Amino acid sequence: MIEVMKMNRTVSLLKAKHEIREAKNAEEALVLLETKENLPDIILLDLNMPKINGIEFLSILKNNPDLRHIPTIILTTSDNRKDILECYRIGISGYILKPLKYEEYVSKIEIALSYWSINELKSA
Repeated sequence: MIEVMKMNRTVSLLKAKHEIREAKNAEEALVLLETKENLPDIILLDLNMPKINGIEFLSILKNNPDLRHIPTIILTTSDNRKDILECYRIGISGYILKPLKYEEYVSKIEIALSYWSINELKSA
């Protein structure tokens, strides 16, 4: 919950034109994505989630032809090299370590959102 509040505050501060839709866990996220209506333009994913972890969720996402095109960025505290390599193997668009300082967090989110906002995304 704290992470969602921090993300909302950051997006508001940056005046980013992104609507944030929160899922409390991977199962809830999959339900949101199943409708295939109003799909997100980017997914920020934590590896440490209850029930289905981030890597399992990522595998499900990238194996779905209707969802695999959505850029997915890992936003986590894990700097485990094995996790990083596995995420890139599955097909992430980026891997961001959450910094301790809020100012660095804002900077990293700003760069990620700016980069993906200029890309032209086409559905599969």
